[in-house]
Amino acid sequence: MNYEYFIAKRIIGSKAYKSSISAPIIKIGIAAIVIGIIVMMIAIATGIGLQQKIRDKVVAFNGHVTISNYDSNNSQETIYPISKNQEFYPEFKLVEGIKHIQAVATKLGVIRTETDFEAAILKGVDANYNWDYFKEFLIEGRLPDYSAKRNEEVLISQYLANRLGFKLDSKFQMVFAKSDLAKSPNIITYHIVGIYNSGFQDFDSTYIIGDLRHLQRINKWEKDEIGNFEVFIDDFDNIERKTIEIYQNTPSLLNTQAITDKFYSIFEWIKIFDKNIYGIIGIMILVAGINMITALLVLILERTQMIGILKALGSNNWSVRKLFLYNASYLIVLGLFWGNLIGLGLLFAQKYFKLIPLDPNVYYVTEAPVYISLSYIVALNLGTLILCLLMLLLPSYIITKISPVKAIRFD
Repeated sequence: MNYEYFIAKRIIGSKAYKSSISAPIIKIGIAAIVIGIIVMMIAIATGIGLQQKIRDKVVAFNGHVTISNYDSNNSQETIYPISKNQEFYPEFKLVEGIKHIQAVATKLGVIRTETDFEAAILKGVDANYNWDYFKEFLIEGRLPDYSAKRNEEVLISQYLANRLGFKLDSKFQMVFAKSDLAKSPNIITYHIVGIYNSGFQDFDSTYIIGDLRHLQRINKWEKDEIGNFEVFIDDFDNIERKTIEIYQNTPSLLNTQAITDKFYSIFEWIKIFDKNIYGIIGIMILVAGINMITALLVLILERTQMIGILKALGSNNWSVRKLFLYNASYLIVLGLFWGNLIGLGLLFAQKYFKLIPLDPNVYYVTEAPVYISLSYIVALNLGTLILCLLMLLLPSYIITKISPVKAIRFD
């Protein structure tokens, strides 16, 4: 029989233990664990959730990797076309982990109404375009269909629609300047079939999704000419390696750029979240550990006579230390249980009821996103338990200094 566990269990279950002098200290220690695990879970869930949400929104408009011409064009408008007849299109078989590749083009235009005008970029797409991200963004209407003949259906953002007074099924004119400014511009009347809101105002205020064939006609491109390719990969963590592989398996006249390089400042900003998460975890575990050390020292002081009696009966120092570590483990597990219960409750409430809004101009999202995964929850709980127990090993060493004779006479 594990007599240390047996005695620890009897101590925990006794009424005297619950009404002892150490009871308030124990409750504070448990509360520290509860608060610590709640704060750590929220920090991880919102930090990772915000990273993924921002990353997915940038990817939705650009893909993970862009394949384009080498040119000095720093604008978002496509100037020089490339042929769609490539070995890697429509399936990139030479590189593993490629989920999808699509052909697009962009052109700057001016939306003209009777009372107002607004500059925007028309992003031309074809029937092979991946609408998965925009299905989530869609708030009204439907997605355009470019699988048949060329049409004027477009998807516009809620930001632009509100700014220009457009509604679903509204029609508007978009003016595209020609390279020769002396010639009359191209004017196309578009029909709004869907309104989206990504929450990323920088993109929402810029992009309208339309038929690629209109841009081919305006730019006098051939049917097989497009602006660039957008590549989607399976695992974002491998984006740097996959970008190199894609570059090595495309013609030398084409450039390859990862989304992390194209929007460097955004991705460097969201990397800071990792440091914040690690900092919060470190502080919370330290605070919880210090509170548990205090509780353990009070328990040892309160049970000094018992320690002396156990030593007198033949128990060695490690056995007595194990007894108190079992006791402390119970307190930690109790704190973890309530911390997980409250923490997960708060996270699920935020996930389904959107209780905490955020400023999209600052965070690029309208509410605090949460990422809930069993793997990090288990790792967080095990890590907290192990680290707290390791921190308790040192103060439990004080038991070895207690003399049985003096301890039995201790009052």
